[in-house]
Amino acid sequence: MAISDERRKVLQMVEEGKLSPEDGARLLAALGQGEEPEVEPAPSSPGGGANGRTLRVRVSNVITGKQKVAVNIPLGLVDFGLRFVPANEKFDAEALRRAIHDGITGRIVEVMDDEKGERVEVFIE
Repeated sequence: MAISDERRKVLQMVEEGKLSPEDGARLLAALGQGEEPEVEPAPSSPGGGANGRTLRVRVSNVITGKQKVAVNIPLGLVDFGLRFVPANEKFDAEALRRAIHDGITGRIVEVMDDEKGERVEVFIE
């Protein structure tokens, strides 16, 4: 199995909930030992880069306000995983990677699903 296939398998296991994001990040780091990084390192200034930051996804019921889904993913893992997202017109993965590297924080997406009565919010913190 090629290294890129191994990385995809780890990301798939995180997506399916078979691995925690933290365990997935450790496995990906172990797979990357001895390789040159494919991206430039994140800035070390406060608030810059992915270090110690999190992508938070929240899905809640619009009427009751009750939270249905709460997912927290380390930005380092998100940044890595975005390299495998194919380019398409509905999602600009490169724009999200730039936001991560530029140190953007706060809500980056809010979508209302009127049919299901749900709100989806995505934050970088």
